[in-house]
Amino acid sequence: MQLRYGFRLYPNGPQGSALARAFGCARVVFNDALRAREEARAAGLAFVTLGELSKRLTAAKRTTKRVWLAEVSSVILQQSLRDLDAAYRNFFDGLVGKRPKTGPPRFKSKRDTRQAIRFTGNGRWKITHGGKLRLPKIGDVTVKWSRGLPADPTTVTVVKDSAGRYFASFVIETGPEEVLAPTTPEVGVDLGLGHFAVQSDGRKIDSPRFLRRAEKQLRKAQRSLSRKDKGSANRGKARLRVARAHARVADARREFHHQLSTQLIRENQAIAVEDLAVKGLARTRLAKSVHDAGWSQFVSMLEYKASRYGRTFVRIGRFEPTSQVCSDCGIKDGPKPLHIREWTCGACGTLLDRDINAAVNVAKAAGLAVSARGAQVRPGLVPAQCDEAGTHPEPPRSTERPTGIAPDKMGEDVNPRALRVAAQC
Repeated sequence: MQLRYGFRLYPNGPQGSALARAFGCARVVFNDALRAREEARAAGLAFVTLGELSKRLTAAKRTTKRVWLAEVSSVILQQSLRDLDAAYRNFFDGLVGKRPKTGPPRFKSKRDTRQAIRFTGNGRWKITHGGKLRLPKIGDVTVKWSRGLPADPTTVTVVKDSAGRYFASFVIETGPEEVLAPTTPEVGVDLGLGHFAVQSDGRKIDSPRFLRRAEKQLRKAQRSLSRKDKGSANRGKARLRVARAHARVADARREFHHQLSTQLIRENQAIAVEDLAVKGLARTRLAKSVHDAGWSQFVSMLEYKASRYGRTFVRIGRFEPTSQVCSDCGIKDGPKPLHIREWTCGACGTLLDRDINAAVNVAKAAGLAVSARGAQVRPGLVPAQCDEAGTHPEPPRSTERPTGIAPDKMGEDVNPRALRVAAQC
């Protein structure tokens, strides 16, 4: 499988100008190619192929209007054409149902806060012995290496985000040598807002609420931005402060997801989660909390890490009644409001924790070998019906308060209070 490793870049002044020039050239080539295809479609002509677009790009470099395209590496310009071709392919595949629907390609703007260029294997880029990233017609850019690369990268993408930071994203081909040793535990995970994740073994992980904790700083930065005049230099500085504040929140959330997903993958052989309707929940009054949790990003991390390390990942349907079924006896007693966090099963008398019960049911729906003991908080008090009290083969031995739980002839635990009430009836 292919993985991406991202590292922070620190270009100097001339290198930053060269990167800005490369971003602009790649954007112009993308827009020119998109315009050519749209004009051909409007005129009823044949679809302009990738080869024809490449020929037009080569011819455009010889004109006075586009001669400055030769100042950057030709690899990133050709890759920009391939990106457009991939965008069209995804759009057409969505129309015929081969993949989720996406909109048609759109023109890029120089005011977009995110810019990117890609160097392929034949782009003459490399990592120097001094640990710098050598990019053609840009120079040796300083890289902050947080860890080593497990293999030689095939491509590198240079990205400038909305906060003005530069990153290098390397694509690595990984093999089966990273499979972890088999382990025994299997766990179901119920994702929520009160607790970010509740496991079927009873463990609960609190929700960090990164956005909620940073709301005060974000509000202050956004208010300062709204007071600046449009087009002024101070407004640009204020916009950067807002973007950096949001970037810190996103980075903290991503780090939390990485740590928790790695821990679950290392500790468990199989993991089951529920396919949540995040888009639907994001339209409710809980939208801010739903986006702050970032369930989709976390589940995606679990899925690719399970595939990478040889674990089993199961995603059950979103219509599975995990909160309506007793994990102890399997009786379905209907939906419950969100404010009900515990309830007693009317059939078996087990006092159930809503989140742990749902996590156990998620694991059972996925076919994992888990027990329901995590969902049982304590035995409930269920008196027997009076008309059924005499149907027991043997009456209770004593009506006095016992010191412990007396087993019946089948070897199962019987509630002593239920026996006393049955005897009184």
